Amino acid sequence: MTEILNLSGTTPGERPHYDVVIAGGGMAGSMLALALTQRCPELKLAIVEQQADSAPKASFDSRSIALSAGSVQLLQQFGIWERLAPFGCPIMDIAVSDRGHFGKTWLSAAEYRVPALGQVIEVEHIGAVLAAQLAASSQLTRLQPKHISAITPSDKAQQIRLNDGSELQASLLVIAEGGQSATRQLVAVPQHETPYEQTAIIANLALAQRHQNKAFERFTEHGPIALLPLTANRYSLVWTVPPAEADALLALSEPEFLARVQQAFGYRAGVFSGCGKRVAYPLVLRQSPQVVSHRAALLGNSLHSLHPIAGQGFNLALRDIDSLSMLLAQGGSDVGSYAQLRQYEQARQADMQRVIWLTDALVRTFSNRSRLVALARNLGLFAMLMCDDLKTPLARQTMGFGAQYAKS
Repeated sequence: MTEILNLSGTTPGERPHYDVVIAGGGMAGSMLALALTQRCPELKLAIVEQQADSAPKASFDSRSIALSAGSVQLLQQFGIWERLAPFGCPIMDIAVSDRGHFGKTWLSAAEYRVPALGQVIEVEHIGAVLAAQLAASSQLTRLQPKHISAITPSDKAQQIRLNDGSELQASLLVIAEGGQSATRQLVAVPQHETPYEQTAIIANLALAQRHQNKAFERFTEHGPIALLPLTANRYSLVWTVPPAEADALLALSEPEFLARVQQAFGYRAGVFSGCGKRVAYPLVLRQSPQVVSHRAALLGNSLHSLHPIAGQGFNLALRDIDSLSMLLAQGGSDVGSYAQLRQYEQARQADMQRVIWLTDALVRTFSNRSRLVALARNLGLFAMLMCDDLKTPLARQTMGFGAQYAKS
């Protein structure tokens, strides 16, 4: 069973040693822990997490995440998808369009001979299933609610002090705390930040008719509007608006907000009949130029926080987790060695750079009001609609198979 320890009062000679300490017990950190229990059962693991065990239950308003087909395959390898599948809603088709222009294209699971292009699932379901599976692991210790307050590197380990004064050491420290990671700053890994001057409004919408498992990505002059199909005939809305408009949209009554969404999106997805809680957050591109440091590795949002366009963020994090856990499973006895971490960095660079470039380019291209840029992007969408060879790279990236996928 997962152990929760109180390390208060430990002395340097009593510091417990772990092969891998994970800073952050959210989605990315917990998923890495699960992958390591599956692939590296000999390793001694710990998670340092600021929050106590009080995960909310899924509701109409629960935040959702889009998992690509490739990510679903990874979750199958991690031994968790079978328990998540009942909560997922498959994406069978994706419609991409540019509002007010002729450009559009369409992706379908049938065209690419896959069971689904991806799955949409509420985060709370993933958290509950992860917690249940990790609770059964004897190799994992959870240190919570705590956070790392100081790190002293040594040749073979990171000496770690927690906020309550307790100490431990790790052959490898993995930082998976999110975009504003304090631990990343403690290991002196810089981060570059580029604001998009856009705000995302997130809400779940009820639909008057069946959504038929169709997803929509519609570009506007202010940014994309995405609709992702959910269970119980709902859509997860991600609406990108100028920051000055966000507060006014949040303040609208439910009927007024639904009318504004309907006006902005149109009726291709049907009639929106209800709306849950609305939240807004500013959109920023954050990326660290270093993937690793001395006996430390970054993954997920601590390494790269992306614009939600095309839903690439958590899918990229899952590939970080897959790569690191595979390397640790294949590596020698010195967990977190320079050679091992260098391999991880080299393995992740190309995928990270491609996805960051793609999402950033989509944001800037489709938010540009220039008529020449609008003409060029619509010709591109129309060309993809007419030519499979041009559309396949988009489909490949959407399904999470990257350069490894080829249409059969």
